Amino acid sequence: MKILFLPFLQMPTGHHSVANALIRSLENRIPNLNNIKVDFFSYANKRLEKAFRLTYLTWIDHSPHTFVWLYKSFVYPTKSTKHFNWYESKFLDKMNTLLNEEKPDLIICTQAFPSFLIGRLRYSGIPTPPVINVYTDFFINKLWGINEIDYHFVPDKNIKAKLLNNYNLNPECVIATGIPIDDCFQARPFKRPTPPYHILISGGNAGLGDLEVLIKDLSDVPDYYFSILCGHNNKLLKDVLALKLNNVQPLSFISLRESMNALYNDADAIITKPGGVTISEALNKKLPIFVHSTLPGQEVINRDYLASKKLIYKLNQANPLIEQLDNFFNNETELELWKQRVDSYLNQQECPAWQKILAICIKNSTYCHGTNYKYYVPSKKSHLKR
Repeated sequence: MKILFLPFLQMPTGHHSVANALIRSLENRIPNLNNIKVDFFSYANKRLEKAFRLTYLTWIDHSPHTFVWLYKSFVYPTKSTKHFNWYESKFLDKMNTLLNEEKPDLIICTQAFPSFLIGRLRYSGIPTPPVINVYTDFFINKLWGINEIDYHFVPDKNIKAKLLNNYNLNPECVIATGIPIDDCFQARPFKRPTPPYHILISGGNAGLGDLEVLIKDLSDVPDYYFSILCGHNNKLLKDVLALKLNNVQPLSFISLRESMNALYNDADAIITKPGGVTISEALNKKLPIFVHSTLPGQEVINRDYLASKKLIYKLNQANPLIEQLDNFFNNETELELWKQRVDSYLNQQECPAWQKILAICIKNSTYCHGTNYKYYVPSKKSHLKR
């Protein structure tokens, strides 16, 4: 059986992390599965993808307000679909070509744009294999195909309820799986922190976020030890080394998942950006999460949602970092309440994503080998109907 995974862009985003985690989980259980991952943007137009990828990080760093305007106007929370015409004219034929070339038995979208295009193909009457949306943030933007898609893997039951309330979907096809993470990040029992506290500081693979501002607030105190994940940001690595603090250790890009898992197991808390995958890993590890900064767009929405559920703590840059950490670690009541909230969130998950994928594969085995696609009948209430 052939499964086609569709993330977006070649840069190491959560879309790729989730696709890779699912591929490894499936291959660990059924070695003969043929899993193919295609960055659709690069497939459709390599030059345009490269140009966008090279300007994206500079854009959100130097002009975040314009990025936020674009995101709100074209992706979330807009309800308009007129602006999708340009996307369709440029990329719809490419998606159809890709599906005809690969002939998958199952399609898994970990980013909204491929899902949108497949939804448009199906709405126009072009048959495809079953399709799964795997959402990698704590909300669902308006670019995703919804009614035209067979299955939806959502982070929690609150988002499941919202999806069911907004669209005419079969409840059995919307599953609270959590944002999929790698099998190696096995859940650990809650560890009540004791000094010296080991704090991870992360800005993602690119070392993004206002870490330069944050590290200036670090001091050589006996009760705290900081491991700073600098990713590929060599300037940040040099800046941390220049601090010459005995309790601060900079770490360059960590490629081994097992090494990252060991860091999680040894840590007492994490200071990070609100990316869906990192947050999900930290919640699974029952690590208290402090958010130091957000990238414009989806991370702001993630932060606000998680803060409303009191699953994260927003740091105030106007107050000393150590003081804010002390207020948490010295508050036994808040520690217990945080543990209860995390347990409640994790208990919402109905089944692991890989498990549901295998069940879908078995259910649709009649349509395997890329020959007999199940024809899709579009819903009259499709949100993409014009």
